[in-house]
Amino acid sequence: RTCDQLRCTTCDFRVSLFNDYIWDQSCDYLFFRNNMPELSKLRAKMIKKKGARAYACQCSWRSINELTDLQTDQQLRWVCGKH
Repeated sequence: RTCDQLRCTTCDFRVSLFNDYIWDQSCDYLFFRNNMPELSKLRAKMIKKKGARAYACQCSWRSINELTDLQTDQQLRWVCGKH
């Protein structure tokens, strides 16, 4: 199961998730800072990949291809926003 209410404690943004997409390798901090949370702008760097999931807030992003415990990533500051 995946929490769909993730929130970043660094930028205080809700973490968006996109099923069946990954982020292009050219993504950088300024891209997300300037384009979150507007899906129409984010699509420019989204790549369709069945079974994957793209996550992003305004300061961090991840492409996940397999079951992953995001709590083990020390760079992420994402927490459950409560249900």
